[in-house]
Amino acid sequence: MKKRIFLYIAFLVLANSLPAYAQIIAVPKEKFYADSIRKDFDNGPYFTLYKDNYFTTGTALGHKPTGDNSDVKFQVSVSQRLTKSVMPFHSYLFLAYSQKCMWNVYKNSMPMRDLNFNPGIGLSRLLIVKDRLIGKLTFLIEHESNGRDSINSRSWNRISLCANIFLDPNFMIHGKYWIPIVDGENNKDILHYTGIYQTGIAMTTSDHRMGFAVTLMKRKGWNMNWNTIIELNYRIFKNENQYFFLQYYNGYGENLLDYNRFHSRIRIGLIIKPKFFSEY
Repeated sequence: MKKRIFLYIAFLVLANSLPAYAQIIAVPKEKFYADSIRKDFDNGPYFTLYKDNYFTTGTALGHKPTGDNSDVKFQVSVSQRLTKSVMPFHSYLFLAYSQKCMWNVYKNSMPMRDLNFNPGIGLSRLLIVKDRLIGKLTFLIEHESNGRDSINSRSWNRISLCANIFLDPNFMIHGKYWIPIVDGENNKDILHYTGIYQTGIAMTTSDHRMGFAVTLMKRKGWNMNWNTIIELNYRIFKNENQYFFLQYYNGYGENLLDYNRFHSRIRIGLIIKPKFFSEY
């Protein structure tokens, strides 16, 4: 257990040491010109953050906090760019890996309830209109599983199309639609809980100290059934990418083991954001 915890902490320290701003909406406006962005991107590190990296703790809303409804949730997410943006249409190829953990630290022996492994390979292209960067388009093939066997095994695959579009340097909309390939015997109905697509917005203040984001995941079916994630962050230091973090999750599919159980939880902690785009 101690060795596993040490590896996770080492990952976070490594991620924090990578040069980063927060997300591309925190880059000065003059950096939004295509040549500058492409040069800055191609000359940047090949190994970097992918999704948000965070460490949080929290409890269920509407109930007295106990060891059963309170936990720690953290995520480590990195990517390795395999090429510069020299492929057709100025696209680039990359590998990505994310790992999310639900950790029952308030119980005896502090067991890790569920670990979700999410590797993938993708092709991304910066979207440029009138010599200005307006976002990014990604084609992604990914797998997600919890590495367990028997009745606790969960796994599925997705072929996804993702888009991040900036309506303003401080306002981004994003969307992700996937073609699922559900191969897990114990989660054949996962689309009814985890969803079939997602969309959302992300905003920052003009000084880039505070951020706000909402992500909605549409569960399968014709009724208006959504999983909702609301996030607030506040940058600790002006020129760093570390933030105080507040997250509210309402719905299903927060982790694979409990994908079909409803959760309404609020958590606080620290978050480290990528330089260009926070993936969702």
